[in-house]
Order: sequence, then structure tokens, then C-alpha cells
Amino acid sequence: MMFALTATSFRRRPESSKSNIPQSGQNQNSVSQGEDYFFNWIPACAGMTAFYGLRLALIFVLSALSACGGKEPPTYQEQGYVFGTLVEVSVYGEDEARARKAVTQVMQEFQRLHDLLHAWKPSALSDLNAAFARGESREVTPELAAMLKDAAQLSAQSDGLFNPAIGGLVKLWGFHADEYKAALPDEKQLAALVAAHPQMSDLTLSPSPSPAGVRGELVGSKNPAVLLDLGGYAKGYALDRAAELLKQQGIHNALINIGGNVLALGQHGERAWRIGIQHPRKPGPIATLELHDGEAIGTSGDYQRYFEFGGKRYCHLIDPRNGRPVQGVQAVTILTHGVRAGVLSDASSKPLFISGSAGWRNAAQKMNLAEALLIDNDGTVHLTAAMQKRLEFTDTATIRKVEP
Repeated sequence: MMFALTATSFRRRPESSKSNIPQSGQNQNSVSQGEDYFFNWIPACAGMTAFYGLRLALIFVLSALSACGGKEPPTYQEQGYVFGTLVEVSVYGEDEARARKAVTQVMQEFQRLHDLLHAWKPSALSDLNAAFARGESREVTPELAAMLKDAAQLSAQSDGLFNPAIGGLVKLWGFHADEYKAALPDEKQLAALVAAHPQMSDLTLSPSPSPAGVRGELVGSKNPAVLLDLGGYAKGYALDRAAELLKQQGIHNALINIGGNVLALGQHGERAWRIGIQHPRKPGPIATLELHDGEAIGTSGDYQRYFEFGGKRYCHLIDPRNGRPVQGVQAVTILTHGVRAGVLSDASSKPLFISGSAGWRNAAQKMNLAEALLIDNDGTVHLTAAMQKRLEFTDTATIRKVEP
């Protein structure tokens, strides 16, 4: 559900180029074919193994960030490939050397978190999963322990629909791989995993027995079927860490984009940062909006990582109640605010997606989300009144249903 091979590539945005507006819900893995780009400049190398199936189209849709006259302060931008997706950090109005130093630290932090949280390659998280499978506990850092506690709390809040403990189901469906195939899992194995009911409440955390002065916590699981996959949490956590690091270095106007989960700091000159929401079935955005200081936006979609088999689409978003990819929903987008906006933008969209068009509104209320939308299988956009006020739809004919 999460990471792929790292292949970092940085570049500075040319000041003469048209500005490109990030779209929530893009830059995810998929086996769909299409014309893919790094921000309108660099065609993706479709033949490279590291980029197999990667949907990198972060569409250049507007030029609202370009100067309306005269020379505007520069926007420094770096891109990379980590967490199995394209990441980008844009800094507005700073000296290039200062911006580069700050962004380099952020990119290094992204790589650290990638190495810490990889779900199926050697990492602290995969070591922990191996210990669970042996019926053992493992000491983890305070940081990882805090992540697990936070993820468990969000899971409880969602009534278990956000469930990082179902990595075994994600793996069974073939999504624990850099390249995944169009194949259905063994039904007996699937039924056994669903019956085992792995959940975050199965985790046990206790003080570490390490010598005095060594901080850490001992993590175990009461259920050997627990296989942790923080793919629905880590990108959001990384957004918050990036914002924290940039602020520590005096950077107050930036846009951080990790695979379509986007967080804004300050604004772009006299204007707010403007982004798009990816249309789940067409190139380009279905709508645009202004993202204000401290806000984050996150999208979960069935077009991001999926395969087709027998004429049916199977996406990486698994319903823990039946162990199967969610059907009937194309995408969910949410807006979040505050000190944990990044984490919430990542984790809180999943319960809405899994709940579907019949239950998304109730799930949004449980996750304390006032601004949210769901696009159903027919393309109808269901959205809250608060979200409706924030959006400019690119096609006025888009069918919308505002739900209080």
C-alpha cells in the first residue's frame, strides 16, 4: 500500500515556465497506461523498472501563480521520488541558497521515513511485522511507538475502517510489490485473514526493558495475523514533519506535495496557493480551490493503484470487514486543518472511501471532517456544504449532490 524503489530527481522551477498547480489524488502507482509527466517538463521513462506503472501526471492546469506584471519573487522547487511516489516541495520568496538548504533537509527526512516505514522491504516496520509473526515483541523508537498509538486512535475513531493492521490483506491482493499483477487471491487464504480480524487494538505497548537512559517501547501483538502497513498514514506524517522542519528554518511560504497529499504554509505572494482535485476518470482536475496556511488536502482514489481482472477494477483500498477492494467509489477528497493536518489528510479519507456513497457522510462526521466530497461509480459528486463553498468546478455540468 505504500513504498517503491527510491529514485530521487531534483530540479529548480524555471522562472520563465508556466506555473503548475498540484492536484490532490495524483502521483500514485497504477497499472493503467497513459501519457505521464514530471510537471510538464520531463517525460516519465515508462520502460524503467523503478517507474513501472507509476502515474506521475501532476497536471499543469493553470498559470495562476505566475506574475501578472513585473518580476515576482522566485519560487524554488525540488522534486524527488520516495514513498513510492513523486514528492515536491515549493518555497516562495526566499533566496535560492536558503531555500535549497531547507528543502534538502526535508528531502532527507522523507528518505529517513521511507527507510523506517517500508512495509515489505527491510525496515524497522518490517522487522516489527516479522516479530509479530513469530509471536514475539520488538523494541521500537519513541517516534515509531507514537505513530502506532496515533494510528490506533484514528482506527478506533473510524470504527476500524482505517486499519493499518490489515497489511496481510494488502499483500494477499498483490499490492506489496514494486510491480503487481492482475490476479485474484486464494479465497481460502482471504477468508482466513478476514476471520482472524487483525486490528490496531491487538497491539500491546509497554516500557522498554533496555538499560536506564535508553528510551523506547516494547511492541507486541495479541494477534499473529497483524501485519502493519502505514501506507495510509506515513505520507501525512511526512507532510507534518516537512512543515515543522521548514518553519524551524524560517520558511513560512511553501507548498509540500507527497503523491497528491498537499499541505500549504503561508501563501504565494499576495495569493493563496491554488491546487486542483484530480478527476478520477479524465486528465486534469475536476475542481480547483485555494489552500490556505496550515491546511492540507488528501485524496483516496480507485485510479491510483489498481489492476483490472475480468473487466472489473480492483484497487488497493481494502475494506477490512470483507477483505476485498472497495467497489462503487471513484474518489474521496478531504480538507484538514491545524497542527496534524497532514496526518489527518492521509488517514481520514480512508473511512469515507470504504463507507461508500451510503455511509460516507456519517464517516466524515466521525472523523470530524466538515469539508469532504465523494465521487461515486456514476461520477456524481457528493459533497458537504462547506466543501461546496471552497470549490470551483472546471465543468459546470458536473452532477453534484450537497449532503448536509
